[in-house]
Amino acid sequence: MNLAEILSRTATEHGTRTAVELGGDALTYAELDAAAGRVAALLAGRGVAPGDRVCVMLPNGLDFPVLYYGILRAGAVAVPMNPLLKPREIAHYVRDSGAVLLFAHEMCAADAARGAEGTAATVLPLAAGTLTDLLAEHREPAATRPRADDDTAVLLYTSGTTGSPKGAELTHANLMRNTEICSASLLRLTHEDVLLGCLPLFHTFGQTCAMNAAFAAGARLTLMARFDPAQALGTVQDRGVTVFAGVPTMYAALLAARTAHPQAHDVATLRLCVSGGASLPVEVLHGFEKAFDAPVLEGFGMSETSPAACFNHLDRPRKAGSVGTPIDGVELRLVDVHDGVGELCVRGHNVMKGYFGRPEATAEAIRDGWLHTGDLARVDEDGYYYIVDRKKDLIIRGGFNVYPREVEEVLYEHPAVAEAAVVGLPHPTLGEEVAAAVAPRPGADVTTDELREFVRERVAPYKYPREIKLVEALPKGATGKILKREIAFGDV
Repeated sequence: MNLAEILSRTATEHGTRTAVELGGDALTYAELDAAAGRVAALLAGRGVAPGDRVCVMLPNGLDFPVLYYGILRAGAVAVPMNPLLKPREIAHYVRDSGAVLLFAHEMCAADAARGAEGTAATVLPLAAGTLTDLLAEHREPAATRPRADDDTAVLLYTSGTTGSPKGAELTHANLMRNTEICSASLLRLTHEDVLLGCLPLFHTFGQTCAMNAAFAAGARLTLMARFDPAQALGTVQDRGVTVFAGVPTMYAALLAARTAHPQAHDVATLRLCVSGGASLPVEVLHGFEKAFDAPVLEGFGMSETSPAACFNHLDRPRKAGSVGTPIDGVELRLVDVHDGVGELCVRGHNVMKGYFGRPEATAEAIRDGWLHTGDLARVDEDGYYYIVDRKKDLIIRGGFNVYPREVEEVLYEHPAVAEAAVVGLPHPTLGEEVAAAVAPRPGADVTTDELREFVRERVAPYKYPREIKLVEALPKGATGKILKREIAFGDV
């Protein structure tokens, strides 16, 4: 089994159909499959062996699926990375994964080069047309390398609050099965569908539920380089989009745009929407379904579950505020239940092999075959699950994960900082905003603007705290642990 086979199979059946497009550029399935094969030949020519890790640091565009499937076809492991990462973050990904190659878009190539300094990784900057030039020397596509079901296909970096991001090892079997379920069961895609790809393809939601699911069905994936609600509505009209996948902030923005100009765009082709990444406010869900006359399926997943684990389904009653019921072949249960609420655990074909090179972290996360998600949930009498809160301190800002400890460590690097605590504050459009409480060292002269800029220069743009509060000391419990829940902030 090799995940790349979903593309090859579809290319055989629907070779002349458009696979992916962005603006005026497009690739048919035959072109995409051939280009992926030539990437595999390029990698082999550079000595990349099966199992080697290859990083891809690109925004949404045609090069992403070409490289993604080419890496898989070569039997190597794809390591997708956010192109907004800064050198210190890049260095961790490259060193931790042991990557041998890093494809970086020109907008982040300089940071990628700095981050890869002193590692075994070669950085290949990609400007417009660069990949085409690289592949010109490899006219013959390489054959797809067979891989075992349990071989790692993709390494997705995620964290929690226990330290630096860890690489979740998703196998070919994990991703193949999750893709098939998303495509055929949840979205019910056919080759006639057009899926709007606003989600970043470096993220697990965008990879499995948009890109892979679309390609498995022979559907057309219409990409947006950057989400803009008015542009998205125009794309729905112009491209005849039938399926939309997004995070709650996108739904809120689309609803606001539609409400402000209800007749500006014809969105009658839209038949189905899916939401994940964070809880979708019930008011937004109802408003969106009324304005667009299309059902929204809310679900739950995480990098460690490939990602889909639980979803509302088209053939069953949908419950607002619920993430639905387990997908086929997956079991859910609650542990340490108090007053009906417990930690959500997942078992099934979608659960990762483990954290790359982190046996202790893997053993902590997966116990007796059950992945402990760190999310608190309840289940009703019909078996529908509801996410109540996060056991971990993870902040989800606009659909992007922000890990407090990572930001706190940057704050602690500032010479004026004695103590720091990062929390998520409710935000009307982003879901959560990043905030920090900082106790300066005695006699230190520092401003919130200075601290904000200090962090902003060292982490991706969505991570730095917009709200910073200076305090004499942070509240602590009897053991000296900082009590984040007792830190008071103003409205964001």
